[in-house]
Amino acid sequence: MRFALAAALMLAGVIGAFALAPDSQLETVSATRVVRDLALPPVEASVPDAGYWREEEVRRGDTLGRLLARLDVDDAAAQSFLRSDPRARTLRGLKPGASLRALTDAEGRLIALRSTVGGQTLSVVRADGDTSAFVTRTDAPAETVGLELRANAIRTTLFAAADEVDVPDAVTSQLADIFGGDIDFHHDVRPGDRFTVVYEARRIDGAPAGTGRIVAAEFVGSGVAHRAFLWRAPDGAEGYYDETGRSVRKAFLRSPVGFTRITSGFSLARFHPFLQSWHTHKGVDFAAPIGTPVHAAAAGRAIVVGQQTGYGNVIMLQHGAKYTTVYAHLSRFAQGLRRGSRVAQGEVIGYVGETGWATGPHLHYELRVDDVQVNPLTVALPEGQPVPATKRASYAAAEAPLAAELDEARGVVLAGGE
Repeated sequence: MRFALAAALMLAGVIGAFALAPDSQLETVSATRVVRDLALPPVEASVPDAGYWREEEVRRGDTLGRLLARLDVDDAAAQSFLRSDPRARTLRGLKPGASLRALTDAEGRLIALRSTVGGQTLSVVRADGDTSAFVTRTDAPAETVGLELRANAIRTTLFAAADEVDVPDAVTSQLADIFGGDIDFHHDVRPGDRFTVVYEARRIDGAPAGTGRIVAAEFVGSGVAHRAFLWRAPDGAEGYYDETGRSVRKAFLRSPVGFTRITSGFSLARFHPFLQSWHTHKGVDFAAPIGTPVHAAAAGRAIVVGQQTGYGNVIMLQHGAKYTTVYAHLSRFAQGLRRGSRVAQGEVIGYVGETGWATGPHLHYELRVDDVQVNPLTVALPEGQPVPATKRASYAAAEAPLAAELDEARGVVLAGGE
């Protein structure tokens, strides 16, 4: 029922200004459950090709001599240099968990030794044509960005399904954010729904160093497929679009806080826990710990940044002539935010609290259309701008190989569930 593929795809050049980012070809995916690891970065041209690279992790109590023995280094000249060279001696202070890589020939002679020290790559390299001379150099760490693909069927929750195939939480949160305008991940996810993500994976000197953006994604819920592809606009702004070039992002986010639990929905009759009486509740309450960041649901201008009795600390944003959003019970406001400030969609504007008529930490959120509160979880939201017509052809050409990979992954997940 689950599928995991780490595609060994290194980005070979600068991304074009009018193409999907990154503009890379993905490898063909087999229609069986597959696991492939990212390849280590290539050895620089200055290091001889002959030899064998080995890697060891520093253990508690290790000495440099023990590490070299595990790396099959049998080289008296190298040992002497590592003891005498001031910069090379820093390798003796590697902490447990650090990595040390060695390139040796068939006889165990050291050709190159490499590790990351103080955020820099420290290399010890045998000098060309000299059997006993070595040089030490420090370089910026070699960073590569590749693409990884993960897919799975959901049995309980989105995060649980993502954990099963080792999708980082940051990527799962991006997935929920990308499709948040069409899918209510609080209520709409059902067992049997499926997702696929292709995302950037960073490596420094071959070691995992975090993730970047999702470049392609699919979520199939209740039999309906939603797809998104990352594209850079002519002005440099990035956004997510479907296969036709229509913006996936709505002009408004469904939820102004991270993926969390709803404690009270939009209702015309709710027993108010603070007032102890029945009232309408023309907003949505999102439970979250005090201090959780609150994001602007859409680009706009702050018209209220202050205190109002029931709302406590409250922010109101105006979005054009028609729409207003309200963020209440905040513990504090974002630094520098004041009445008249311009904010971008997704920008942090405040932090969850329990000020005003609140009986616990949560965000009270309202969406008003022509100053009338509507249910932000169900109302039809305006769409963002599509890919310009003049760029549709280049967008389609860059999107096609990624769409093919999503097709392959969907087939694998379906096959796994049969």
